[in-house]
Amino acid sequence: MTDPANFQLRTFCHLDRMQPQFAAFMGTISQGDPPVEGMASLYVEMAPGNWVFKVVDKVVKATDVRPGAQIVERQYGMFEVHSLSQADVLRAGDVVLEELGLPMTSRLRPKLASEQIITNVNPYQAQLLNRFNRGTMLVAGQTLMVLEVEPAAYITLAANEAEKASPVFLNHLSSVGVFGRLWMSGGESDILAARNAAVGAIEAITGQ
Repeated sequence: MTDPANFQLRTFCHLDRMQPQFAAFMGTISQGDPPVEGMASLYVEMAPGNWVFKVVDKVVKATDVRPGAQIVERQYGMFEVHSLSQADVLRAGDVVLEELGLPMTSRLRPKLASEQIITNVNPYQAQLLNRFNRGTMLVAGQTLMVLEVEPAAYITLAANEAEKASPVFLNHLSSVGVFGRLWMSGGESDILAARNAAVGAIEAITGQ
């Protein structure tokens, strides 16, 4: 059981159904078992980061989920597990909270750190950004949205819900560190619809 004075449950985030682009992107950066479309997923981030090792061990022994990521940085630790069975993923979440001795309400409530919408992207800027993309390439003339959230792992929820809501292109996302970042592109109206879904999902998360 954790010491509440020295422990922080930064992210506790359940994705009910991975969307095609989101799952494909996560598969390109997965350190462990790559996810596929339709799987449910759980992202957990904590501080101190070293708690990740013990918690992941408990989860994979107690449930039939597959670990896709286990990352420990200087400040934070994050892991992800997934399964085609949503019940197994929900059970994994219960095991996490039982091991930590914490209720889900102790998680941090995510905050929008910044958001930008850039219309009619210049071809030179598109090419610069494409050097860092792991997802769909950004095309000149598209509308680009850049979204940042804190804690970082909640950006996965924003990306997945954006793709559910609108036919946008996921260009890049980073879910590790202090801030989570998402680049997505498409037509202006599609980006606005995706933005509303992403922001709405983040603002609906309860916590401290």
